[in-house]
Formats: sequence, C-alpha cells, structure tokens
Amino acid sequence: MADPVLSLSGLSRSFGALKATDSASLDLMPGEIHALIGPNGAGKSTLINLITGELKPDAGTIRFLGRDISALDVAARARSGLARTFQISSVVADFTVLQNVMLAAQGADGGTFRFFRAALSDATLTGSAHKHIAAAGLIDRAEVPAAKLSHGERRKLEVAMALALQPRAFLLDEPMAGMGAEGAAELGILLRSLVLQAPILLVEHDMDAVFALSDRISVLVSGRVIATGSVDDIRNDPEVHRVYLGDDA
Repeated sequence: MADPVLSLSGLSRSFGALKATDSASLDLMPGEIHALIGPNGAGKSTLINLITGELKPDAGTIRFLGRDISALDVAARARSGLARTFQISSVVADFTVLQNVMLAAQGADGGTFRFFRAALSDATLTGSAHKHIAAAGLIDRAEVPAAKLSHGERRKLEVAMALALQPRAFLLDEPMAGMGAEGAAELGILLRSLVLQAPILLVEHDMDAVFALSDRISVLVSGRVIATGSVDDIRNDPEVHRVYLGDDA
C-alpha cells in the first residue's frame, strides 16, 4: 500500500478555553481527492492553517512526503510542494494572467518581486507559465488583467498559480464559493484533472460537489474528526446525519 502524501496525527490547537482542533488525524493518499466537511465553526479553517504553518499546533505532528514538517514556516512548506489556494488570494489585480502565473513561478524558484521585470523576458519561465495557464483552461485569457476576469476565471487563475508552485499536494479552501452551477461544474472537471498531478485536500460546503468529486471524506465537528470513509460510508453514517447532513443527503 502506498504511503500517505500528507499525514496528520493527533493535531490539537486551543485558543484560550476554546479547543478549535481536538486530536485530529487524517491522511491524504496519492491520487485522491479527500474532502474535509463539517458545520460552520467546526474548525476546518484552523486545521488548514495548521497544515500550511500559519498556526502552530499545541500537540500532534504533520508529516508531508514522509518528513515531519510541524516546525517549518509557511514559506518552507510551500517550497516543499504544499500548495494552498482560494481562501487567501495572492492574485495581483493589475497584472495579466500570464504575469500572475510567472510571478508565482518565480517565487517557487526563490526569486523576488524586485527582479520580476527581468524575469518577464525569461523564455523558459514564460513557456512554463503558458503550460500552467493552458492546464487551467485560460490560454485565451493570458494577456487579460486579473481585474477583468470573471469570478470563475479568477479561480482558474489561482489554480494555474498553484500549478506554478510545482505542488506535491493541493489544499483547496472552498473553491466553489460564489460560483453558479455551470462554473462549479467546470471547476469540478478541472479539479479532477489536477488530481492526476497531485492529490487534493478539499474543504467545501457544496455537498453536491463533495459527493461528486471525492474519493474519501472526513467529517470535522467541534475540532474532532468523527468519521472518514467513502462517499457511501459518509452518506450512510447515522452520526454524520445527526450532526451535519440532516435528512436531505
């Protein structure tokens, strides 16, 4: 059996008397979309922030590609191939799609914004950026400023920028938020293609999307993972219905 790409073991984090993450454990396996769901206030954002290094755990470990990354900062985790998108956008509104992706690629290579103008003439960097833009379905919008993109196109741009980081795992934080049915369907197709490159940990409230896309689902309630399993396992779990899905799933 393959080893997990990302493994969380006994993660805990408190804010005063509030235990936002309570001994949470889950694995992200190669080639899968693993959804993390739960009611508002369940601690999903806190758990993602622990994974990316924006927060430090009070207890527990985070292993990525077999290495304990619990002590690494955000930048070091990103450089190791952990790519987070959607919740906090790093898109530069005045830059074109191509410039935004090139900026992300330059950052992945350790470059800085100070030398970005010189990087714009780098044929290798330009070619790589075009490849990521095409993969995200935006090749016809490469020269359009990000400010003029639709909401769905902006999401795709964020995917292209994540691809430029040469990820070994994607952390997608509510990618369908604010999208209509058609846009969500298009993004779902894109996510299914992304998983061929790297597995995806998906935080999402759109349960239709979750059930359509996920290979496995973990349910977080009050900071604890109360269930992990296939779509059918989660659909048929009485406790998950009681605390989250209700009678409509």
